[in-house]
Amino acid sequence: MSSASRWVISATLVMASAMGIGRFAYTPLLPEMVAQYNWSFATAGDLASANFIGYLVGAILAPTITASRNIRIWLAAALMASAVTTYLGAEANSFNVWLGVRFLSGVASAFCLVAVTTHLMFVLASERQERFGNVHFAGVGLGILICMLSVYGGGDVSTQWARLGALSAGLIAIAWFLIGKHQFQPIPAGPRQSFSLDFDWTLWRLIIGYGFFGFGYVVAATFVVAMAQRLDTPGIDVRSVWTAVGLAFVPSVYLWQWVANRFGLLNTLKLAYLVEAVGVVLAGLSGSYPGLLLACILLGGTFGAITALGLSAARAAAPTRVAFAVSAMTVAFSLGQLLGPAVSGRMADASGNFAMASLLAAVLLVAAAALVRPQRESQ
Repeated sequence: MSSASRWVISATLVMASAMGIGRFAYTPLLPEMVAQYNWSFATAGDLASANFIGYLVGAILAPTITASRNIRIWLAAALMASAVTTYLGAEANSFNVWLGVRFLSGVASAFCLVAVTTHLMFVLASERQERFGNVHFAGVGLGILICMLSVYGGGDVSTQWARLGALSAGLIAIAWFLIGKHQFQPIPAGPRQSFSLDFDWTLWRLIIGYGFFGFGYVVAATFVVAMAQRLDTPGIDVRSVWTAVGLAFVPSVYLWQWVANRFGLLNTLKLAYLVEAVGVVLAGLSGSYPGLLLACILLGGTFGAITALGLSAARAAAPTRVAFAVSAMTVAFSLGQLLGPAVSGRMADASGNFAMASLLAAVLLVAAAALVRPQRESQ
């Protein structure tokens, strides 16, 4: 197996563990946690935001750490921390402990994403296999599906977090086995280049829009199972809406990449933002299970692809500063998503539903689309 193939498979498994499970297991388990711990939606949103604050810290630190000579040790530590903090959900017994666990989980997941994605890009470039640069993002959808299979296994909240921690550790072990012999090299962030004003603004528009995307997607991604629980759906497991997100997520990265190859990266990114805005509005306003299921298909079918397309667009805008571009996008995304749950949870508590929070999220997604300019307009 070539180095590129090992890295693609490994990075996919890392995304499944650190992101699909480590970050998004909270969504299907949230209604049970709210009931067990007697939390409000504001409290649940604050806990989600703690994870995203950790994600922000990890994104800020990642470029410096990827440039370290000890990158191999740092990456191994982050991978193990991601699995351990997932398991620690089984041991958390107070809100303050939960805040610490979810914060550390966010730090680990951000570093895993930035470090693995950055190294993957360099490996693929060295073997001229850049066309596989976004494939690993499908691992997030794979992780969501693995998570849902585990959740359907039953048990209380602690049992489910423990099981998810074990699954996460297994995926990490396989990933490390595939890349363990790789000779890691420090990846410098790169010197500041003398970009033209238009060239700079192409990147910064993408960064700002990516921050709006962070808020826009996370409202539904955090509370969609809670939204489903409020519907009158006798005989239907409301957690199935999150399964629909995972099923739509896996092929979406490949399908949107095909669209990008045909119609252009920036045009495709703009369209994906708008499609997701429709899904977010539908999630907040739908009063039926089929409507919410369609919203989840639109959400799952876009947010992974937007993540991949957005990072690809940033790399294209700053080809000599890949680590900076990936990290800056991740920081902006983190700022948006750490605000999303806290704000939307309070809006839901005040209004009794998620309609207004979803409309706000959709407006920001439309604004993100407006910031994306076709290449001919930005030159």
